Amino acid sequence: MIKIEKSNGVAKLTFENRERRNAMNDQFIGELTRAMGTLGADHDVRAIILAAEGSAFCAGGDLNWMRRAADYDWDENVADIRALGEMLQAINETPKPVIARVQGSAFGGGVGMLCACDIVLAVPAAKFSLSETRLGLIPGVISPFVLGALGPRQARRYALTGEVFDAATACEIGLVHQVLPESELDRAVEMLIVNIKKGGPKAVAGSKSLMRQIAWRPIDDALIDETASLIAEVRAGAEAKEGVSAFLEKRTASWIATDNGVGD
Repeated sequence: MIKIEKSNGVAKLTFENRERRNAMNDQFIGELTRAMGTLGADHDVRAIILAAEGSAFCAGGDLNWMRRAADYDWDENVADIRALGEMLQAINETPKPVIARVQGSAFGGGVGMLCACDIVLAVPAAKFSLSETRLGLIPGVISPFVLGALGPRQARRYALTGEVFDAATACEIGLVHQVLPESELDRAVEMLIVNIKKGGPKAVAGSKSLMRQIAWRPIDDALIDETASLIAEVRAGAEAKEGVSAFLEKRTASWIATDNGVGD
Protein backbone atom coordinates (compact mmCIF):
# COMPACT_ATOMS: atom_id res chain seq x y z
CA MET A 1 0.00 0.00 0.00
CA ILE A 2 2.93 2.36 0.72
CA LYS A 3 6.16 2.05 -1.27
CA ILE A 4 9.33 3.24 0.47
CA GLU A 5 12.41 4.30 -1.50
CA LYS A 6 15.64 5.70 -0.05
CA SER A 7 18.32 7.54 -1.99
CA ASN A 8 20.94 10.20 -1.15
CA GLY A 9 19.58 10.83 2.32
CA VAL A 10 15.95 11.15 1.22
CA ALA A 11 13.13 8.69 1.95
CA LYS A 12 10.16 8.83 -0.42
CA LEU A 13 6.90 7.22 0.69
CA THR A 14 4.43 6.74 -2.16
CA PHE A 15 0.77 5.84 -1.59
CA GLU A 16 -0.09 3.22 -4.23
CA ASN A 17 -3.77 2.39 -3.67
CA ARG A 18 -5.11 4.12 -6.79
CA GLU A 19 -8.36 2.14 -6.83
CA ARG A 20 -9.35 3.46 -3.40
CA ARG A 21 -7.97 6.96 -4.10
CA ASN A 22 -5.33 6.31 -1.44
CA ALA A 23 -7.97 6.36 1.27
CA MET A 24 -6.75 5.50 4.76
CA ASN A 25 -7.56 2.27 6.56
CA ASP A 26 -5.98 0.40 9.44
CA GLN A 27 -3.31 -1.11 7.17
CA PHE A 28 -2.35 2.27 5.70
CA ILE A 29 -2.24 3.87 9.15
CA GLY A 30 -0.07 1.10 10.55
CA GLU A 31 2.36 1.18 7.62
CA LEU A 32 2.79 4.96 7.71
CA THR A 33 3.18 5.07 11.50
CA ARG A 34 5.86 2.38 11.46
CA ALA A 35 7.67 4.03 8.56
CA MET A 36 7.83 7.34 10.39
CA GLY A 37 9.31 5.66 13.44
CA THR A 38 11.91 3.76 11.45
CA LEU A 39 12.92 6.66 9.21
CA GLY A 40 12.95 9.11 12.09
CA ALA A 41 15.60 6.99 13.80
CA ASP A 42 17.66 6.49 10.62
CA HIS A 43 20.73 8.76 10.75
CA ASP A 44 21.16 8.48 6.99
CA VAL A 45 17.75 10.02 6.28
CA ARG A 46 17.70 13.82 6.09
CA ALA A 47 14.17 14.35 4.77
CA ILE A 48 10.97 12.44 4.07
CA ILE A 49 8.67 12.96 1.07
CA LEU A 50 5.03 11.88 1.08
CA ALA A 51 3.72 11.34 -2.45
CA ALA A 52 0.89 9.46 -4.12
CA GLU A 53 -0.13 7.79 -7.35
CA GLY A 54 -3.41 8.35 -9.15
CA SER A 55 -5.90 11.18 -9.15
CA ALA A 56 -6.00 11.72 -5.38
CA PHE A 57 -3.33 12.29 -2.75
CA CYS A 58 -5.60 10.89 -0.04
CA ALA A 59 -9.39 10.69 -0.10
CA GLY A 60 -9.65 10.51 3.70
CA GLY A 61 -10.93 7.45 5.54
CA ASP A 62 -11.75 4.33 3.55
CA LEU A 63 -15.52 3.85 3.82
CA ASN A 64 -15.18 0.07 4.05
CA TRP A 65 -12.88 0.53 7.04
CA MET A 66 -15.36 2.89 8.67
CA ARG A 67 -18.23 0.48 7.97
CA ARG A 68 -16.35 -2.30 9.76
CA ALA A 69 -15.71 0.02 12.69
CA ALA A 70 -19.45 0.47 13.15
CA ASP A 71 -19.54 -3.05 14.63
CA TYR A 72 -16.71 -2.42 17.10
CA ASP A 73 -17.35 -2.14 20.81
CA TRP A 74 -16.43 1.11 22.57
CA ASP A 75 -12.84 0.17 23.40
CA GLU A 76 -12.17 -1.18 19.92
CA ASN A 77 -13.67 1.95 18.37
CA VAL A 78 -11.52 4.31 20.45
CA ALA A 79 -8.34 2.28 19.82
CA ASP A 80 -9.04 2.20 16.08
CA ILE A 81 -9.43 5.96 15.70
CA ARG A 82 -6.64 6.68 18.18
CA ALA A 83 -4.29 4.91 15.77
CA LEU A 84 -5.02 7.65 13.24
CA GLY A 85 -4.09 10.31 15.80
CA GLU A 86 -0.87 8.43 16.56
CA MET A 87 -0.04 8.33 12.85
CA LEU A 88 -0.47 12.10 12.56
CA GLN A 89 1.61 12.59 15.69
CA ALA A 90 4.32 10.37 14.21
CA ILE A 91 4.49 12.68 11.18
CA ASN A 92 4.41 15.75 13.39
CA GLU A 93 7.08 14.55 15.82
CA THR A 94 9.55 12.76 13.56
CA PRO A 95 12.82 14.73 13.71
CA LYS A 96 13.05 14.64 9.93
CA PRO A 97 11.38 17.34 7.80
CA VAL A 98 8.32 15.90 6.06
CA ILE A 99 7.42 17.32 2.64
CA ALA A 100 4.06 16.50 1.06
CA ARG A 101 4.07 16.35 -2.74
CA VAL A 102 0.36 16.76 -3.48
CA GLN A 103 -0.48 15.75 -7.05
CA GLY A 104 -4.23 15.38 -6.44
CA SER A 105 -7.05 15.99 -4.03
CA ALA A 106 -7.00 15.55 -0.25
CA PHE A 107 -10.18 15.19 1.78
CA GLY A 108 -10.98 14.62 5.47
CA GLY A 109 -8.12 12.79 7.12
CA GLY A 110 -6.00 13.55 4.07
CA VAL A 111 -6.19 17.23 5.00
CA GLY A 112 -5.25 16.29 8.55
CA MET A 113 -2.20 14.48 7.21
CA LEU A 114 -1.11 17.57 5.28
CA CYS A 115 -1.53 19.70 8.40
CA ALA A 116 0.88 17.37 10.23
CA CYS A 117 3.54 17.78 7.53
CA ASP A 118 6.20 20.49 7.65
CA ILE A 119 5.98 21.64 4.03
CA VAL A 120 3.19 21.12 1.50
CA LEU A 121 3.44 21.68 -2.26
CA ALA A 122 0.41 21.15 -4.49
CA VAL A 123 -0.66 21.32 -8.11
CA PRO A 124 -3.29 23.91 -9.16
CA ALA A 125 -5.91 21.23 -9.89
CA ALA A 126 -5.81 19.76 -6.36
CA LYS A 127 -8.99 20.06 -4.30
CA PHE A 128 -9.37 19.99 -0.54
CA SER A 129 -12.15 19.52 1.98
CA LEU A 130 -12.70 18.89 5.66
CA SER A 131 -15.54 16.66 4.57
CA GLU A 132 -16.41 14.85 7.81
CA THR A 133 -19.75 16.58 8.41
CA ARG A 134 -20.98 15.36 5.02
CA LEU A 135 -20.78 11.85 6.50
CA GLY A 136 -22.31 12.79 9.81
CA LEU A 137 -18.86 12.78 11.43
CA ILE A 138 -16.56 15.37 13.02
CA PRO A 139 -12.86 16.05 12.34
CA GLY A 140 -11.92 14.56 15.72
CA VAL A 141 -8.29 13.47 16.05
CA ILE A 142 -7.19 15.60 13.09
CA SER A 143 -8.53 18.80 14.69
CA PRO A 144 -5.40 19.74 16.72
CA PHE A 145 -3.29 19.51 13.57
CA VAL A 146 -5.83 21.42 11.48
CA LEU A 147 -6.01 24.20 14.07
CA GLY A 148 -2.23 24.36 14.22
CA ALA A 149 -1.94 24.77 10.44
CA LEU A 150 -4.98 26.93 9.62
CA GLY A 151 -5.65 28.75 12.87
CA PRO A 152 -9.06 28.70 14.60
CA ARG A 153 -10.82 31.14 12.28
CA GLN A 154 -10.21 29.30 9.01
CA ALA A 155 -10.51 25.87 10.63
CA ARG A 156 -13.96 26.68 11.97
CA ARG A 157 -15.26 27.73 8.57
CA TYR A 158 -14.06 24.71 6.64
CA ALA A 159 -14.88 22.19 9.38
CA LEU A 160 -18.46 23.48 9.56
CA THR A 161 -19.19 23.81 5.85
CA GLY A 162 -17.35 20.79 4.50
CA GLU A 163 -17.00 22.82 1.31
CA VAL A 164 -14.47 21.89 -1.36
CA PHE A 165 -11.80 24.52 -1.97
CA ASP A 166 -9.04 24.82 -4.54
CA ALA A 167 -5.26 24.91 -4.22
CA ALA A 168 -5.10 28.71 -4.40
CA THR A 169 -7.43 28.97 -1.41
CA ALA A 170 -5.48 26.24 0.40
CA CYS A 171 -2.37 28.37 -0.06
CA GLU A 172 -4.12 31.52 1.18
CA ILE A 173 -5.30 29.88 4.41
CA GLY A 174 -2.01 28.17 5.21
CA LEU A 175 -2.73 24.55 4.33
CA VAL A 176 -0.40 24.62 1.31
CA HIS A 177 2.89 26.51 1.12
CA GLN A 178 3.23 26.69 -2.66
CA VAL A 179 1.11 25.93 -5.72
CA LEU A 180 2.92 25.07 -8.94
CA PRO A 181 2.43 23.04 -12.13
CA GLU A 182 2.99 19.30 -11.83
CA SER A 183 5.91 19.58 -14.28
CA GLU A 184 7.68 21.75 -11.67
CA LEU A 185 6.68 19.79 -8.57
CA ASP A 186 9.65 17.43 -8.38
CA ARG A 187 12.16 20.20 -9.00
CA ALA A 188 10.60 22.30 -6.24
CA VAL A 189 10.77 19.36 -3.82
CA GLU A 190 14.39 18.78 -4.82
CA MET A 191 15.31 22.40 -4.09
CA LEU A 192 13.66 22.19 -0.67
CA ILE A 193 15.78 19.15 0.11
CA VAL A 194 18.94 20.87 -1.11
CA ASN A 195 18.26 23.68 1.34
CA ILE A 196 17.38 21.31 4.19
CA LYS A 197 20.68 19.47 3.67
CA LYS A 198 22.61 22.71 4.02
CA GLY A 199 21.51 22.83 7.67
CA GLY A 200 23.11 20.72 10.36
CA PRO A 201 21.09 17.52 10.91
CA LYS A 202 20.75 18.13 14.64
CA ALA A 203 19.92 21.80 14.06
CA VAL A 204 17.15 20.93 11.60
CA ALA A 205 15.67 18.37 14.00
CA GLY A 206 15.98 20.81 16.89
CA SER A 207 14.34 23.61 14.92
CA LYS A 208 11.37 21.40 14.03
CA SER A 209 10.97 20.43 17.68
CA LEU A 210 11.31 24.04 18.81
CA MET A 211 8.66 25.36 16.41
CA ARG A 212 6.27 22.68 17.59
CA GLN A 213 6.89 23.25 21.28
CA ILE A 214 6.58 27.03 21.41
CA ALA A 215 3.70 27.55 18.97
CA TRP A 216 0.89 29.66 20.44
CA ARG A 217 2.73 30.17 23.73
CA PRO A 218 2.78 33.71 25.15
CA ILE A 219 6.05 35.59 24.77
CA ASP A 220 7.00 36.08 28.40
CA ASP A 221 10.07 35.80 30.61
CA ALA A 222 9.59 32.05 30.99
CA LEU A 223 9.62 31.48 27.23
CA ILE A 224 12.62 33.77 26.72
CA ASP A 225 14.52 31.94 29.48
CA GLU A 226 13.63 28.58 27.98
CA THR A 227 14.68 29.46 24.44
CA ALA A 228 17.87 31.14 25.69
CA SER A 229 18.81 27.93 27.50
CA LEU A 230 18.08 25.88 24.40
CA ILE A 231 20.29 27.97 22.12
CA ALA A 232 23.05 28.05 24.73
CA GLU A 233 23.01 24.26 24.86
CA VAL A 234 23.04 23.94 21.08
CA ARG A 235 25.76 26.59 20.67
CA ALA A 236 28.07 24.58 22.92
CA GLY A 237 27.62 21.44 20.80
CA ALA A 238 30.00 20.04 18.20
CA GLU A 239 27.65 20.63 15.26
CA ALA A 240 27.24 24.33 15.98
CA LYS A 241 30.98 24.78 16.53
CA GLU A 242 31.65 23.11 13.19
CA GLY A 243 29.02 25.25 11.44
CA VAL A 244 30.36 28.54 12.80
CA SER A 245 33.97 27.56 12.07
CA ALA A 246 33.07 26.55 8.50
CA PHE A 247 31.35 29.90 7.93
CA LEU A 248 34.27 31.93 9.30
CA GLU A 249 36.82 29.87 7.41
CA LYS A 250 34.77 30.12 4.19
CA ARG A 251 34.59 26.37 3.72
CA THR A 252 31.82 23.81 3.42
CA ALA A 253 30.48 22.40 6.66
CA SER A 254 31.29 18.75 7.23
CA TRP A 255 27.70 17.54 7.00
CA ILE A 256 27.44 18.95 3.48
CA ALA A 257 30.85 17.75 2.31
CA THR A 258 30.06 14.16 3.32
CA ASP A 259 26.42 14.11 2.20
CA ASN A 260 26.85 12.29 -1.13
CA GLY A 261 27.77 15.54 -2.84
CA VAL A 262 24.26 16.93 -2.45
CA GLY A 263 23.58 20.38 -1.02
CA ASP A 264 26.04 22.67 -2.76
